[in-house]
Formats: sequence, C-alpha cells, structure tokens
Amino acid sequence: MSLKPAQVVSVRPGSLGAAAGVQPGDAVVRVNRRAPRDYIHYRYLIAEPRVSLTIRKPDGSLRHLRIEKHEDEDLGLRFSEDVFDGVRTCRNRCPFCFVSQLPRGLRAALYVRDDDYRLSFLHANFVTLTNLTPADRRRIVRDFLSPLYVSVHATDPGVRRVMFGRATPDPLQEMARLAARGIEFHTQIVVCPGVNDGECLERTVRDLAEMYPGVRSIGVVPVGITRHRRGLPRLRRVTPRIAGRVLESVHTWQREFKRRLGARLVFAADEFYLLTGIPLPGRADYEGFWQHGNGIGCARLFLDELRRLRPLRLRGRISVALVTGEMAAGMVTGLAGELERLGSLEVGVCVVRNRLLGRTVTTAGLLGGRDIVRALRKMPPADLVILPATAVREGEGMLDGMTLEEMARLTGAEVVPALGPREAVRAIGQYARTRGAR
Repeated sequence: MSLKPAQVVSVRPGSLGAAAGVQPGDAVVRVNRRAPRDYIHYRYLIAEPRVSLTIRKPDGSLRHLRIEKHEDEDLGLRFSEDVFDGVRTCRNRCPFCFVSQLPRGLRAALYVRDDDYRLSFLHANFVTLTNLTPADRRRIVRDFLSPLYVSVHATDPGVRRVMFGRATPDPLQEMARLAARGIEFHTQIVVCPGVNDGECLERTVRDLAEMYPGVRSIGVVPVGITRHRRGLPRLRRVTPRIAGRVLESVHTWQREFKRRLGARLVFAADEFYLLTGIPLPGRADYEGFWQHGNGIGCARLFLDELRRLRPLRLRGRISVALVTGEMAAGMVTGLAGELERLGSLEVGVCVVRNRLLGRTVTTAGLLGGRDIVRALRKMPPADLVILPATAVREGEGMLDGMTLEEMARLTGAEVVPALGPREAVRAIGQYARTRGAR
C-alpha cells in the first residue's frame, strides 16, 4: 500500500506543535526520520523526549523541526485520517451489511467497507479479523493493540458461510492465538432471524464465553434493514416477539455467567428493550458499559442523566425542539417534560420518520438532514433545535451531507447536537447566555 503524509487539520492552541509552527494544511512527512504508517505508529514515534519532524507546507516546501518534550507528551496535532497507508477494507459479502443497503448521495465515508484492526483499536470499530496477515498479528501483539472489537455473528462454520457470504477462518482460533498473548476482545453478534438466532445464537454465545476473560463482552444487536436492498438476499427484521425471545435468552445467560464467571458477559442492544417494552436493566447490570458505542446501555445512561438534571435559571421563555427517531420518542418526550419543569421553556418533541433509509430504520443516529427539516417545518418555529449527536459527524454533517449551518438557515433556528440530557441542558444554557431569550 502507498504511504501518504499525515495531513494536519487542526493544531491545539498552546500545544507543542503550535509552538513549533505547525499549522493546519501542513503534512507530517517524517517523525524521527521515519514515515508514520498510521496514528498509532505516529504516537509511538513521538513518545521520545526529543522529536524531529519533517513538515511539508501547502506550497510543497519542507521544514525540519526539533521539539524537546516530556516522554509521551502529545504534540497537539489532529489529522484528517488515522490511517496513512490506506484503510483495510472488507472482503466479505455479508447479506446484512449496512453499506450495501445505502442509497447514493450520502457522505462519501459511509461507503467505505472498513475492516481495519487499527481503527478497531482506535475507535472501537467492529472488524472481522478475516483479513489479518502474519505481520498484522505480530504488530497487534508487539504494540499491544488491545482491546479489539470483533464481529463474530456465528461460530458454526456453515452459518458463518451464510453470514459472511464466503468461507472464513475460525474466529475462535484467531482470537485464542491473540488472547494467549494478552489481547482482549469485545465481540458482537448481529441477529438475523432464521439465520443465526435460536440454537445457533446459543452456541455462538457459549463458544465465546469459554474464552472469558479474553473475550470481555458479547453484544447482541438486531439486524438493520433499509429500503435499499436491491439485489440482496431477503432478510427478516427483528419483531417484538423475536426481541422478547432474545432478551429471555440473554437474561438467562447473564445469570449463569455471573454465577460461573463473575461477569454477566453478554448484553442486549437497547433496541430489544424498546421494541418489547421490557424495562431496561439497572446501571450495575451493564458492568463496564463495554459496548456503549454499539447501542448497548445508551438508554440506561440517558434515563440516569434525566433523573439528575438541575434547574435552569433563564430570563424569559425559550422555545426548544428536541429531534429524535421513532424508537427513542418515549424517552425524549420524558426529557421534554423534565426540561419544562426545570426552566422557562417551551419544549416540543420532533419525532422524525426515516424516509431516507426506510420506515424500519428508527434509530436517531441514522436520520438524514432533509427528513429532519421536513419534520421541523410541521411544528411551531423554535428558537433552538437540539439534534441527537449520533446523527452528526464533525466536519461532515448529517447522514445525507446536510450541515448544521444549512439546517439552521432552512429552519430559522439555532441548531446544536447533544449526546444526552446533560448536554441538552448545557446547550440551552449556552443559547440563553449568548443569544438571550426571545
């Protein structure tokens, strides 16, 4: 793979990089005379107390910088990508692959079939480990890239062939080889009804449990099905009835593993609970919230934050619109009521139907900007629109590429993302301080 210079997109004010004269638009060509392959390699190279940087300026000229620092002190540079020699892509043909179900015209990065162990370590991206080379395995162990996040889906070879669209290496052997050298894993199983549920799911969970503590968690999540499945095998969605059966099994395994291993180990996605109306587990039941980024435990954290909100001191009234998908509408309605109780607010809940990906996609993080604008226009105008932060990617905007600035122009409101109740309250307070009540 060809190696690209590390493109700098921002430099933290007051950092060592800023003091040395590094600016956005520069490219890091060498660190201590070596070209960094990725962000992990870059961090290893700058760990020395004396660092030499070769910087390529936008006009093509080179500058050589010398920086003295404490060991492991960061330089404050942020790059456009975390991989400089090309992202490892997926060679599997999974019938449930979400990338294969996307329409044209979305953010370019969404179409990359990432299967790169480095991004798994850095960002908790799930990978399959089906494309590892001997050099990759040596590096994972040498640099101790742990934990890794691995999509397993099934341990039965025949079912795996269906799930991955081809024969793949035994994941248990691959993980066992690395676990013997201290590498830990968080794993996921995407449940496709009629394919890898029932007895197959039981076998997969138990096979992975045998690898504890090398396998630190097992996430069970429902398959996502969009309306753009042209040319793909037919899949069944997870219904409330199927979700109930999965939860019954997960709770049984949790009790057994807690008794036998000292950890619950297996956790179900929030969507299973919201589909069935079964109460969410308590905070302690999620243990380390290992798979928060996989939609497991987010609802519990949301409800816990909701109970701890403090009163708002506002002058005059502010109208707020809380945007959400259909799945979390009940929780966000609860937030709206609590916000109105805490301060001088008029809070409306904007429940957005996902026309971009289809009615069966109900999570807030997969909403498109145009669908949101369409829904907001059916409501009374608001001073402040609060979006789910999971629906916005910094520097890229919404799923369909709409920016926050564009949405603000189309709605006539200030638009900000928030990750949960606490950030929503902070956004309201910030709006009140900078703009004042209207």
